[in-house]
This record gives sequence, structure tokens and C-alpha cells, in this order.
Amino acid sequence: MDLLEPTLNMQISTTKRGILHACGLPGVLPGMYVEPKMTTVGSQDTTGPMTRDELKDLACLGFSADLVMQSFCHTAAYPKPVDVVTHHTLPDFIRDRGGVALRPGDGIIHSWLNRMLLPDTVGTGGDSHTRFPIGISFPAGSGAVAFAAATGVMPLDMPESVLVRFKGGVEAMQPGITLRDLVHAIPYVAIKEGDLTVPKKNKKNIFAGRILEIEGLESLTCEQGFELSDASAERSAAGCSIKLNKESVSEYLRSNVVMLKWMIAEGYGDVRTLKRRIASMEAWLANPVLMEADPQAEYKKVYEIDLKEITEPILCCPNDPDDAKTLSEIGEEKIDEVFIGSCMTNIGHFRAAGELLQAHGGQLPTRLWVAPPTKMDAAQLTAEGYYSIYGKVGARTEMPGCSLCMGNQARVADKATVVSTSTRNFPNRLGQGANVYLSSAELAAIAAILGKLPTKEKYLDMYKSLLKKKDSTYKYLNFDQYSDYVESAKAPAPTRLRATTL
Repeated sequence: MDLLEPTLNMQISTTKRGILHACGLPGVLPGMYVEPKMTTVGSQDTTGPMTRDELKDLACLGFSADLVMQSFCHTAAYPKPVDVVTHHTLPDFIRDRGGVALRPGDGIIHSWLNRMLLPDTVGTGGDSHTRFPIGISFPAGSGAVAFAAATGVMPLDMPESVLVRFKGGVEAMQPGITLRDLVHAIPYVAIKEGDLTVPKKNKKNIFAGRILEIEGLESLTCEQGFELSDASAERSAAGCSIKLNKESVSEYLRSNVVMLKWMIAEGYGDVRTLKRRIASMEAWLANPVLMEADPQAEYKKVYEIDLKEITEPILCCPNDPDDAKTLSEIGEEKIDEVFIGSCMTNIGHFRAAGELLQAHGGQLPTRLWVAPPTKMDAAQLTAEGYYSIYGKVGARTEMPGCSLCMGNQARVADKATVVSTSTRNFPNRLGQGANVYLSSAELAAIAAILGKLPTKEKYLDMYKSLLKKKDSTYKYLNFDQYSDYVESAKAPAPTRLRATTL
């Protein structure tokens, strides 16, 4: 068979099946040039002004991509004068072309955009962590994002795939092991197999420029799945897909239909775009079908990670997100500051941290930063009393958004040693000369309480307290189960006249 001529009977992965569907092709192989349909496009505020200029150059008066969303999560908390101007002018520019504009203070782009996704579709975004938990996305620069939004397609040279298969299912996860530990298990195993090196000189990275596909955790919620797909950015992967079951995806979409209706009632626009996406979600829910990989699909490499063999937390050490080590390999390092926030977190992480902090009761020997991903998370945590707990222990609560993770806003102290739930720990990103360990929110909270990294035994002992309220702690924001959102979603859309819609 000519490798440049895919056939209908070829064996392909889930991701490639989604791409060929978006391209209308009978098959797709690595190296092929394709132009997949862009169903969802995200733009964030540090590159948003450049995307706006490029849209003007394209003479774009209306988006061809089905849904384009603009966020303000990178600059809302500590805006410069130029950011304030952007906050006031960019929303109208996006809405005038049929896009959806968030508001400063709403929170992180991914935590919103993920709730607007359709299964088995393709998208892009102007942020390296645009890594959809359903379907697949290929993050891009401002020019490619503008092109995708304006034309509804994006040029792509089809990458190869690397498969990570977790063995044993979620039920095989050992006590105290979190999804963040599974995130870090991927580079940990790749290092052990000689496919990933930490030093920059002659660096090896099997994931770079390839698609990371993840299987074996199908029962995760979509919020949980995003924690794994999101971290593919730190692997330098071109994109990521994670296999989830229909029940998880259906639960997510039912919730998101209510959230989008709530957005309309709250005055978000473009209303036509939101209504169109709601209709598409409801159509999928009426006939829920997910694409599957062919049994003999080919990958550059397949990693199998036995969940029973992960028995202690895995962190990424200063200052490289590839430098994965177990807690025991690191030791009891003194910790100065702790950050719990970023797109790698969800409401369950903040409840878990709150439970651990409440059990501690007193002031902390560290400086603790807390920044939920969205204003809805912050409101719910406030209603449940967790902000009171954060305040009592002296934590600094930040506006929902990127906060320390972005590196352009607030900063930790110079040369501080930090435990962070942020996406990455590049040199000087969180603070000048800071040494940053990446970890789960649970381990971060324990480090904040102790003022040091715990031993494996101490961590597991403190983690036990979370098991008593596990179901309520890790309950996610399913908007269709919260009466305030359900009732608001029933309200008629507010009238908002605009020159472009008269």
C-alpha cells in the first residue's frame, strides 16, 4: 500500500478517526497535510489583541468556526492600562462576529471552553493548554487561531501518536494516589524507558510534536480527564485525546447545556452561537455515540502503566516539568510557599485542601495562595464555607483565573521553595530564582501545613482523613443539579440590541 494513500480498511486510532471525520476523508496517516474543520476555537487575552488584528487583516466580519470564545483570565487580576482597554473593547469585537465573550473575573479559558465542546470534534486555541477532554485540539499561535476562527478550518500536518494505557482501571488506584500522580507517571515511565531525558543538551522526548492518546481510565469524569489531557502541553505533545465512556460524556453535556442556558440568561453573547451549541449538544445526547480506535491501530510507541504499581505521589522537581520523581526520592524538602490553582485544578481539589486545612486548624508555617479556576467554583466554595477555612489559616485568595501559574501577575518571594499545582515550573516563572515542585492539590495542602514535603508515610496518614467524605469532597459542578442555575436557565434571554443584528 502506498503510505500516502489511506484506504477505508486501514486501522487507525481514535484521534485519527476524529480528524478524518473533520476532514471528510476516508483515512489519514502521519505526515499527511489535512485541513480539519474547526468546531471550537478559543482565544485568550494576552494573544487576543494580536488575533483581533489578524482577523482585521483577513477582513473577517463573521466567524466561520461554529463557536469562537474569548477569555480574559491572564490579565484580569492585575491589569495594566493597556489590559483595561482590551477588557472594554475586545468583547464587542468578538460578539460582533458571532463569538462568545467572557468577562474579566470569570476565570480560566479552559475551564469555560471545555464546557462548550462537542464530542469527537476538532478545535484550536491561542493557549498551549487548549487540550480538550472530549474530541481533540491543536493549540496554535494568534495567526493560526485567527485563520481557524475566520475560515472554519486549520492547516495541519498529521502527527504520529503515542499511546499511554493505564492498566487496572480507576478502581486499581492505590490509597492516596491522585490523578496528578498519574499525570506525572507518564514522564516518570518515559524516563525509565530511555525515551525522555531531563537535560536540555541532546534532549530526547518521544512525545514532542506527537499526539498523546490515553486509555484505561474511561470512567473518569470529563473534569478529571482534562487534568490528564491538559498536561500533554508539558510533554510538548501536538495534541491529546483521552478515552472516556458515554456515561461520563453525557453527564458533562447535560450539565453544560444548563450552563450555556444560564449564560444566555446572564447576558452573555452571542446568543445565536450559544443556542446553536446547545442544540448540537442536545442532538448528541439524543443519540450518544463516541468514536473508537481500531483494534490494530498503530502508534509510535505504547506505554502500559500498571496503576497498582503507583504507591506514592510523583512530583516534578525544580525547575523542569519533565523531571519526575517519587516523594521518597526527593525527601523532606523545606517549603516556603504553596500555590493551589491553575487549569489543572477543579472544585474537588479545593474542597480536599479545605478539609485538610480545617483539620489542621491553626496558622500555617508557609504562605498559601488559593485561586479557583472559575467564578462558579469560587461561589460554590464560598457557599460551602471553604473560603472561611482559607481565611482562618491565613491563605491569600486570588481572583479566579491563572494567578501565579501565568507568571505575569503576582509572584512568590525571590528564591522561595514552592509546591504548586500549576501546569509548569520553568525557571523564574512563579518567582525570581524560585524552586518549584509540581504536585497534586492534596500533597500541596499537606506541604503547606507541615512547612516541608512529607514522608510517604506521613502523607498517606494525613490523606486518610479525606476518605471519610470522599464522595462529597470530589463532587463536581454539574449545573443541572444546582437549582440556582436550573432556574436561571429557564429565564428568557435579555434583549440586547446591537448594530450588527438590527
